[in-house]
Amino acid sequence: MKDFLNDNFLLESGSAEKLYHDFAKDLPLIDYHSHLPPLEIAENRRFENLTQVWIEGDHYKWRAMRQLGTEERVITGTGSDWEKFQAWANTVPYAIRNPLYHWTHLELKRYFGIDELLSPETAEGIFHQANKMLASEDFSARGLIRSMNAEVITTTDDPLDDLLSHQQVNAEEKSFKMLPTFRPDGVINIEKDEFSNYLLAMGKSTHLTISDWESLKSAIKSRMEYFHCHGCRLSDHGLRHAYGYKYDEVKVDQILKDRISGKLPSEKDVRQYKSAIMHFLGTCYAEKNWTMQLHLGPLRDANKAMLEAIGYDAGVDSIGDFQHAEQMANFLNKLNVEGSLPKTILYNSNPADNEVFATMAGNFSEEGVKGKVQYGAAW
Repeated sequence: MKDFLNDNFLLESGSAEKLYHDFAKDLPLIDYHSHLPPLEIAENRRFENLTQVWIEGDHYKWRAMRQLGTEERVITGTGSDWEKFQAWANTVPYAIRNPLYHWTHLELKRYFGIDELLSPETAEGIFHQANKMLASEDFSARGLIRSMNAEVITTTDDPLDDLLSHQQVNAEEKSFKMLPTFRPDGVINIEKDEFSNYLLAMGKSTHLTISDWESLKSAIKSRMEYFHCHGCRLSDHGLRHAYGYKYDEVKVDQILKDRISGKLPSEKDVRQYKSAIMHFLGTCYAEKNWTMQLHLGPLRDANKAMLEAIGYDAGVDSIGDFQHAEQMANFLNKLNVEGSLPKTILYNSNPADNEVFATMAGNFSEEGVKGKVQYGAAW
């Protein structure tokens, strides 16, 4: 593996090698988008084996195993941790040229010092070697974060989260900060079955009765203020596409009231409502000087049978082929015209949209602000 993963892995020119080794290599990590579980970090979880830290919640690995025909029992089912690791080791050789192959061996090398390629033949030795290391405090949840030279990590959090885990970590931890990110899917997805119950929960959390558009906006502002007081400076949105349709606030108010009463919205109603609430959220982010992240383009939950069996984040999402340019331009432009465009990062899941997103970012700027709207890193 030394020829595969040497010190210049993925560095394809002398300039790249110089920039990395002389400047970037030892800089601290500032992670502004992750799905790390805050509670596990607060509790400083200790992992019994490599399966728990590596495969337990990784639906990218699950997908690869399923595509090889692996039985679900040893992916997300009742199989032992060793059986699940075996299943992954059986899959890895077939994943060559997939990023999963690179990530697997980079992690083995960088965190466990293991130079072997993972395969059915090497699985048992690698499993036992890594498990011995995981018994050390250095390989606890916080220990692993410290080993990455992380200075700041942000998690992705529902507006109803109490953020107690963040408070605990930041009170106890001297090496890094853990900050929340505001991810308000629950108030955006008006078409979802759980929408009305979510509003009831938000009302309880904010001590407000959410019965119309104005009371919903008040509740959202309340939760944003709570997040802001706990260090939040980022929002995140995972949408099929941006929502820049024309809407009327009187109509939006009625759409919301109808939905609260149990009436399902039409597709047109959904577009109007989502355009209105995304615009409202954008103005709030600008007021608080938050950065808005837009992850656009995935086709979620394509396999409904797997969704029913496993639940959300089952590993059945894929690249979508939505038309982005017009709606994204309308959404950003309306905020910009009103002087309410926050700092924004655009991410696309479909590489066919690279140029659309990159050029869209260049349309919006502000004097004295470098990269007001930026094209984000790979999804």
